[in-house]
Amino acid sequence: QVQLVESGGRPVQVGASLKLACVESGRTGSPLVMGWFRQAPGKDREFVAAINRSGNTREYAYPIKGRFTISRDKAKNTVYLQMDSLKPEDTAIYFCAGSSNFISRDAADYFVWGKGTPVTVSS
Repeated sequence: QVQLVESGGRPVQVGASLKLACVESGRTGSPLVMGWFRQAPGKDREFVAAINRSGNTREYAYPIKGRFTISRDKAKNTVYLQMDSLKPEDTAIYFCAGSSNFISRDAADYFVWGKGTPVTVSS
């Protein structure tokens, strides 16, 4: 049974950097398309970034483009989200998710989800 486990979230100050990690376990075969989503208090879950199987195609949500970078290490079955210049509006629980389809911004395309890691950005 495939599992995703996120780590790296913690409280930080405005302008700080964090690197989240998501480790996949419990499956073999070709890599999944991986995405990062986030959910702020009182808001819907939203797309943050996604990366394709080979790691050569990435998509980003407009609010974080230029500040966040998604990457993957296939040998370690791990996907990362490097977050720079953090803002208070980046405060949320960050989830990673896996998809068997093409790279997508739609949460409905992802079939497996981690439990999330909290990021709090304070001024």
